[in-house]
Amino acid sequence: MLSYFSKLKSRGIALFIVSSIIVFLFYHALQPQKILPIYQPAMVNFELVDTTMQHIKKYHTVADFSFLNQNGKQITQADYEGKIYIADFFFTTCPTICPIMTKNMADIQQKILNDEEVMLLSHTVTPDIDSVPQLKKYALEKGVLDHKWNLVTGDKKELYEMARKSYMAVKTDGDGGPYDMIHTENFILVDKERRIRGFYDGTKSEDMEKLLEDLEILKSSYQKK
Repeated sequence: MLSYFSKLKSRGIALFIVSSIIVFLFYHALQPQKILPIYQPAMVNFELVDTTMQHIKKYHTVADFSFLNQNGKQITQADYEGKIYIADFFFTTCPTICPIMTKNMADIQQKILNDEEVMLLSHTVTPDIDSVPQLKKYALEKGVLDHKWNLVTGDKKELYEMARKSYMAVKTDGDGGPYDMIHTENFILVDKERRIRGFYDGTKSEDMEKLLEDLEILKSSYQKK
């Protein structure tokens, strides 16, 4: 009799374990897959978007570009082809938010160091100051790794148009010339199709955590294709 109840108990435990596994698998299978939004100009604060773009509601992508990096190398969209990347706008003499943003970008660089799928791209908003030698000096000071992170400079009008028309990341400076910019603290997550998938405050640790979480979601979306 004891042997019978012992066998019955063992079967009950086994059945419970199997049932729990099945419930767990069904629960996760029924959970909606996390998908990041695809940002369009019409979805973004109009102050950050060129007036010619504010009405656009679909098909927005980052435009072709060509700038010089900290080594004087020409960097184009071809260098980021098939890559996810994180972009921002800064200037090397900025005394306020830029040091925090650069530190946080450097922290991200460490986390993606061995990830060939992800890169970084920082654009200066003061190309008249941030020459190639100045960017190189800054890169060395901040621990920028050439194969992961490009700091770029170039024609101010082209930088302005990228900021306003592609990345939707800077405000105009009403007191300056037609292409003067007030950069924001935004980090921009760009997917392999050059679409914008997220905006994050580059000065806040909680936003950096959210960015890294969203990066994993974005990466997993390519693994499932």
